[in-house]
Amino acid sequence: MNLEQILHQKKDTFSPLFKPDLSKDNTLMMDFSIYNPEMKVLNFQNVNELDTYVFDKLKEAGKRYAYGGYMEDREVYRRSPLFAVSPEEARSIHLGIDVWIDAGEPVFCPVHAKVHSFANNDSYGDYGPTIILEHNIDGSTFYTLYGHLDFESINNLHEGIPIEKGEQFCRVGNFPTNGDWPPHLHFQIISDMGNKKGDYPGVCSKSEKDVYKKICPDPAVFFSF
Repeated sequence: MNLEQILHQKKDTFSPLFKPDLSKDNTLMMDFSIYNPEMKVLNFQNVNELDTYVFDKLKEAGKRYAYGGYMEDREVYRRSPLFAVSPEEARSIHLGIDVWIDAGEPVFCPVHAKVHSFANNDSYGDYGPTIILEHNIDGSTFYTLYGHLDFESINNLHEGIPIEKGEQFCRVGNFPTNGDWPPHLHFQIISDMGNKKGDYPGVCSKSEKDVYKKICPDPAVFFSF
């Protein structure tokens, strides 16, 4: 079996990333794709405007979480030169799932892990504080990435320390510490880290989409709905 098949087979054993767990009753599906006309009028350079947009949507819907983004083609990444491939093209295909929630919200480990690496990726529009966990299920090693955390999440952290399933190990950060984004968790599965530590692409160009889709399967397997 490949990694995606193994994860689907084991999904009922995973612990939720948030408490309470995301459900249809408490979660709003958020569309940040180029196909959403509301994206055309947002000022992506203004994090306060983005923050108001996200949390007004949550308040209007009466939901606790907003969720979405896997393989979504997003215009928002043109806000930062970090994502430029060329003057004509930006990396815009989102490789993880975003969960938009208040800053300070605790995040829990979904399956037994050890800390692979961590870093403060502090360029404008980047992850900010980031933790990557290493997991092994039935002999298959894979990694989960947690981006846009608060600084305390990586303060005094060490590579190799064990994190138990269900253990709180980080918190959602706020701007500008979190890369200057509205508060949310970027959650991503990675099958092969290569030689990278503390960082991994969270978006790719359209030409790289098929390659990265194999390396970064759909993280929805870790959510119960």
